[in-house]
Amino acid sequence: MTGNPMTGTASDPVAAAYAHCIEVTTREARNFSYGIRLLPPHKRDALCAVYALARRIDDIGDGEGPAQEKRAALAETRARLAGLRETGDDAGDPVLLALGDAARRLPIPLQAFDELIDGVEADVEGRRYHDFDRDPDGLVWYCRCVAGAIGRLSLGAFGGPDAPLAAERADALGIGLQLTNILRDVREDLRGGRRYLPQADLDRFGATLELGPDGEIAGPIEPLVAVVRFEASRARAWYAEGWRLLPMLDPRSAACCSAMSGIYRRLLERIDADPATALRERVSLPPWGKAAVAATSLTGAVLRSRRAGRPIGSRP
Repeated sequence: MTGNPMTGTASDPVAAAYAHCIEVTTREARNFSYGIRLLPPHKRDALCAVYALARRIDDIGDGEGPAQEKRAALAETRARLAGLRETGDDAGDPVLLALGDAARRLPIPLQAFDELIDGVEADVEGRRYHDFDRDPDGLVWYCRCVAGAIGRLSLGAFGGPDAPLAAERADALGIGLQLTNILRDVREDLRGGRRYLPQADLDRFGATLELGPDGEIAGPIEPLVAVVRFEASRARAWYAEGWRLLPMLDPRSAACCSAMSGIYRRLLERIDADPATALRERVSLPPWGKAAVAATSLTGAVLRSRRAGRPIGSRP
């Protein structure tokens, strides 16, 4: 991901800010980068700015410091975002500089970052979830905060339609992705003191979710396998709803969205095929598998653009 035709020369501080966001995304977004590469430069750079700030917020929550320091850092980030929205003040921060520039060019809903911060604050508190869809104690609330918000921010970076239906579908896609993350990281999250699977679902299948002295999941595995498959089925329904967004996007944005979500959907299939392994070790897709999903997504975008009679490289 290189180049930034909309910000001029490398000596331009805005161009340097975008370059920083691109570097963060290239280094950290191992799954999303396959889709981001499919965007035209002005949208790719905007999405990298979104990702860079989201990554920073996540890193605060995942850091090693005490909860009080994390809450203070999240509050400071929230205040800086408010300044960016209200006065355009980037506080000398390259990520906020790039993000502010992107939001002036594309309909990026910066207020959605507040929801991401809400979700990360819930992580810092160690919140657990009794139900799936009981707001705000349900897991779907958390998924909307930490991933649905990213879906809506990405929709803005795509220059997608400013329509409630599009935002709802972007939100649904984010929920599907987050459920996949949760199923992939059950053991690692437990080791970090976090438990996301709803207690009502654990009770439904007679499952317990605890670590043994060896740091592995303790107790009978079969009930947990049933829970994983139940949640995987739930995630598939959110993907199905979210993918109804694709026809509402321009071909290149649809290719990016399809690739990013398709990689996670393929990961979900692996988890669902062998939940017991997923509960013992982190399941992932090999690079060639991710590249194959991206290639298929791009092919689909080409076909859609031909049917629409518009070159795939055309910009809005």
